[in-house]
Amino acid sequence: MAGGGISKVFAQMSPARGMLDAMDCLFCKIVAGTIPAKKLFEDEHAIAILDINPQAPVHVLAIPKKHVASLAKTDANDERMLGHLLNVVRELAVEQKLGNGYRVVINTGANGGQTVDHLHLHVLGGRAMHWPPG
Repeated sequence: MAGGGISKVFAQMSPARGMLDAMDCLFCKIVAGTIPAKKLFEDEHAIAILDINPQAPVHVLAIPKKHVASLAKTDANDERMLGHLLNVVRELAVEQKLGNGYRVVINTGANGGQTVDHLHLHVLGGRAMHWPPG
């Protein structure tokens, strides 16, 4: 990440939002470039990477650069970031040729299946999705 690396990520956080957790956060390390990942998108607010354990022919993660532990930890101040992530997902769906449809999932908390404590959106496509999901 050009222009500041992980220090830029920390500058966007307050202690109440989990600065200590961010130091050990897998996605913060990917944002900082200390852990490699196959990036499909990057701007000043978000990145998108291929999931290392894909659950569909297309499985991309859209991740805010700002460390937020989960959707449950967002508030009204995060509205712009959340909207931006949905726009990133829409752009990824076009680039990945998911015109027949796709699913967007935000796992939140242990019972919701969240395994990395950094907000991220799963974009799944390339096959028919079924309901209920699991």
